[in-house]
Amino acid sequence: MRRASPYSYVVLERLLKEHFPFPRRLLQVHALLLTSGALLSEPQCSNSTTAFPYNCLAHAHLRVPAASSSSPSAPLRLFSSMLARGARPNGHSFPSLLKSASALGSGATAAALHAQCLRCGLASDRFVACSLISAYARSGRPVCDARKVFDEMEGSPDLASCNALLDALCLARDLDAAGSFFERMAVRDAVSWTTLLSGLSRSGRHRCALDVFRGLLLNHKARLGEATLVSVLSACANLDGAEGLAAGMAVHAYVVRHELGLTAFLGTALVDMYGKHGKLGCCMSAFEVVRGKEACTWNALLSALANHGKESEALAKFDVMRAEGFSPNQITFVALLTACGRAGLVEVGLYWFEAMVAEFRVTPLMVHYGCVVDLLGRAGRFVEAIQVVERMPFTADASVWGALLGACKLHGNVDLAAEIGRKLMALGPQQSGRYVTIRNVYLEDGNWYAATRMGEVMQEAGIKKTVGQSSVVFRTTAIP
Repeated sequence: MRRASPYSYVVLERLLKEHFPFPRRLLQVHALLLTSGALLSEPQCSNSTTAFPYNCLAHAHLRVPAASSSSPSAPLRLFSSMLARGARPNGHSFPSLLKSASALGSGATAAALHAQCLRCGLASDRFVACSLISAYARSGRPVCDARKVFDEMEGSPDLASCNALLDALCLARDLDAAGSFFERMAVRDAVSWTTLLSGLSRSGRHRCALDVFRGLLLNHKARLGEATLVSVLSACANLDGAEGLAAGMAVHAYVVRHELGLTAFLGTALVDMYGKHGKLGCCMSAFEVVRGKEACTWNALLSALANHGKESEALAKFDVMRAEGFSPNQITFVALLTACGRAGLVEVGLYWFEAMVAEFRVTPLMVHYGCVVDLLGRAGRFVEAIQVVERMPFTADASVWGALLGACKLHGNVDLAAEIGRKLMALGPQQSGRYVTIRNVYLEDGNWYAATRMGEVMQEAGIKKTVGQSSVVFRTTAIP
């Protein structure tokens, strides 16, 4: 195969520089180089081979939308070709490669690239070290690996490196360490605050996340970015009661006051927040003004309608979603099956469950089977529900059995409830709600002895019924 001349690399570099802002064009250049053999010539060519073309192409593969045909492994294949042709990696090579390892979730690849950084003498480069910390955090490696890279950095770590380690601690759910590290940071920016806020929210500590947000408002006067607003809206959506809704409405007011456009990213978070708090009018209004809606935006609306008594509207919106060219995904079908179950549309729900695989090529998860079991159970079709459980490609978890137990309570199926109860208690013996549901089934059937015995079992196991609470929250979040 012919060898690319040094002159061709000059032309190539000029071409890549010209089209660098346009990743799709760079991928077209990559395809041309592959078909012409320019990247497949004999290894160890002249010293004119540089890392620049490979760095550009690797960067382009990571910048194109996730829905494109580009694979996260493409930069790694380019790296292999680059080494074979004798080009020496530089400080611009490894960040893209490490991001590729993160996308693949490959801790082994991240470690191998770390070894290459050491071999090339680039481990001390701050940009490379920061990328290493993020790669270790996002590829499933223990957080101590990211911490070791951070501790071995020369001189005082910069803000980017500190933010990368803070993110690593949050991803590892080591929130106490993350909070301590955050307090010790000499300098913080909006990324620092948002990283901690998001980590707390992902771990279910939504009220703590709101407290961090209030701290951000007091200490950081710049305009809030989209990532920060989305993170706090997620916390608001998952915080029960008036406090979460009040804070979410304050965030919405901030968006309106500062004339921030509702992108698909921000708009979906807002629709989801209103939907989870049952404010369907606000949810619909927010949905209508979202620019460039995506499937996730539709999913947030469908879920809100399905979960708050608007099943018919959810099914109608699903038809509109498809008519506008959006392909339903796994989350879409959860909302759709939930709507069918709550509306008692058994045959419609079963049709869409079959179409999910046959027509849309969407693989059912445990939650989809749980929806179908709930659909059949609500209709009293227990034999078919059990058959669905038996045909599942994996062992049913507590959510599936719990859906069937709820149906047993609805229809007074005491025998099946007792059998399911034994399975549930074996799966999660500390879940008080399951004991209470079984006891209530016995009580409604008039079996006082069995109900009393269930209460005694709870006492013997040290399980206490969760006490119901009501609250009124007057505190609001004032956002400038």
